[in-house]
Order: sequence, then C-alpha cells, then structure tokens
Amino acid sequence: MIKNKNTISLCVVVLFGVVLFFIETDGFQAFTTESARTMKLVEEQPVFPDVTLEDSKGNIYSFSEFKGKYVMITFVYTTCTSVCPELEMNLFNVYDQVPEKYIGEDIVFLSISFDPERDDVETLEKYRRLFGSDGETWRMARVPNAEELHSLLDEFGVIVIPDNQGNFTHNSAFYLVNPQGKLVDVMDYQKVDEAASKLMSILENEVGDK
Repeated sequence: MIKNKNTISLCVVVLFGVVLFFIETDGFQAFTTESARTMKLVEEQPVFPDVTLEDSKGNIYSFSEFKGKYVMITFVYTTCTSVCPELEMNLFNVYDQVPEKYIGEDIVFLSISFDPERDDVETLEKYRRLFGSDGETWRMARVPNAEELHSLLDEFGVIVIPDNQGNFTHNSAFYLVNPQGKLVDVMDYQKVDEAASKLMSILENEVGDK
C-alpha cells in the first residue's frame, strides 16, 4: 500500500512538472527565453520603425527605400571578433543561394551596425569589401541617430549590452521583413541551408516565376 502511494505521489509530481513546463514553454514550443522571444516577435510582426540609414557609400535614406521588397537583415558591429564574422559569412552563403532573378528586384540584404559611433562610412566600406557585399543588393549601414537606433533594436528584440571595453554581448539571427515593412520571420543564422530554403520558398510563392 505504501509503495502504491509513493508511486501515485511520484506520478502527480511528474505530471505537475510536465504541466508547468508546458505552460512556461508556450506548449513545449519554446525551450529557452530566446526562442520564446523569437516566437513572440514572429507572432506580433512589428513594423520596421521610421529610421534613417547611412550606408557604406555615404548614401542617406529611410527604410522606405526598400518598400515593395523583402529585406533580410542582420545586426552587427564591425570590431566584433566572435559571432559577427560567422553571422555575416552565413548571410553571404544565404545570399549566394538565392536565384539571381530575385536579388535586388524582390529582395535585398541589409547588415545594420548598432555601433554607429565607431562604424562610420569608411569602416562600413571596409567591412563591405571584407564580406564581398556589392553595396547595393546587400548593403552595410548604420543608424546614426541614437534614439532611432534604440527604437529599432527594441522593436526587433535585439539585445545589445556593452561591456565597457568596446565590445557587446548581443543575440544574433536573420530577420526577414516583408514588402510591407513587417517582420515576418526570425531565422537561426547557423542553419544556412534551412534559411535559404525558407527564403526561396517565400519568394517562389509570393513573387512567382519571372
């Protein structure tokens, strides 16, 4: 009898734990805070805020420059020696897999620095050349205005924490904005083929053959 009671108690504890885990992870779909944050972003589909960009060519424009096109975005800083180089190389690999007929016409790629004071035009130009960006269909840019930059990072859930030594702790992903300016997907930057496949599927379904 005691053994049966212990078994029942154990089952109750396990069941309670499973239910609690289910609730805290949005139904087993989010196993970490980061994945839960990503899911919330995709669900809410925030609009890219009205910020002014300055790219590596010194061109200044608003995000409306890309109206009517998909935009694949990364957030970086050029002195980063850890995740950013991998992030940008992987973005290049995604870019390279997208059929040329879509590039520039239906989708553009954009790498945005969240360190605008150090990442001036000349620095962004060096970074552009380093990763083989053409500066047009894949641009390196910054948001010079601090308030606008903060608004953008906040809207897109980009966490940037300075370490007071010139570096930042930050999360990284591929952010896909649709032709209406809404964030529609946040992709794992380490899953290059998966991101490229998803992107091509979207373009084929939404844009079609040319």
